[in-house]
Amino acid sequence: MNKIEKVSVIGLGAIGSTYLSQMSKFISNENISVIADGARAEKYKANGINVNGINYRFKVIDPSEKCEPAHLLIFSVKFNQLYEAIEQVKNHVGSDTIIISLLNGITSEDIIGRAYGIEKVLYSVSLGIDAVRVGNSTTFKNLGIISFGEKTNIPGHYTPKVLRLKEFFERTRINYTIPEDMMRMLWYKFMINVGVNQVSAVLRAPYGVFQNVKEARDIMIASMKEVVNISKMAKINLNESDIDEAVKMLYKLSPIGKTSMLQDMEAGRQTEVNIFAGTVIELGKRYNIQTPVNKMLYDIIKASEGMFMYNKSLHGRCIDEYKN
Repeated sequence: MNKIEKVSVIGLGAIGSTYLSQMSKFISNENISVIADGARAEKYKANGINVNGINYRFKVIDPSEKCEPAHLLIFSVKFNQLYEAIEQVKNHVGSDTIIISLLNGITSEDIIGRAYGIEKVLYSVSLGIDAVRVGNSTTFKNLGIISFGEKTNIPGHYTPKVLRLKEFFERTRINYTIPEDMMRMLWYKFMINVGVNQVSAVLRAPYGVFQNVKEARDIMIASMKEVVNISKMAKINLNESDIDEAVKMLYKLSPIGKTSMLQDMEAGRQTEVNIFAGTVIELGKRYNIQTPVNKMLYDIIKASEGMFMYNKSLHGRCIDEYKN
């Protein structure tokens, strides 16, 4: 079994920078590549990235640059950047490359697989990580757990690429699980995102609000229940105990930690509401299941995004008038 030594990452936000900082403690920086171009690449080269107060300087490679393929290629961009990222990583994909996606949602692996072959892809989700990125700095208290594998994983009979990634995570001390039913795990993370991410964005609430305010938890749980109802029709079969487990996990996170969607809202960026509430609403129509909570969250978040764009255009007009 060939060991994973060369790692390439596209997307150096909270999740990407956190896991890359952990990996760099155990593998040479020469074997770590960050794929980036333009102003983002120049910023990384000039300033590096700070994680929990430590500055890391990773090798930055332009997407057009020829290089040796990675043993492990990690996608950690936002979903609305996925198709561009797929094109940008092509020089890092070889016959021996394992690809994992730490994106939210339940479709990124299949999209990547259509581009590079599903046989290179392992399904994966990151759970329990509380990383927050502000400017050039990421902070986290809990590294969380990466669950990964093929769609179905039989203990004692893991595929070679599952065993390779298992050995790498053990060597770099990244907590992991290999669920027997990986698709159910993807839906479980999707359920959490639909609840926590969206409600945190609407309420502008860090994790401490959900830990201490019952009404916030109630809205979160109501949105999760709509995912559970849909999952039963989709033969995934989440249940109420999955919601209970998600709530318990929430209490382990830093109370000042923030979801990625809350960070997007605070920065005035486009959110991933389309792959959360948007997907729930679409699947609800397909299976004839009512999704009023997610419809409400969708409308509020879309309205907030519209306000961001309006305020930016208004600011631009004010600047133009001032110059004139």
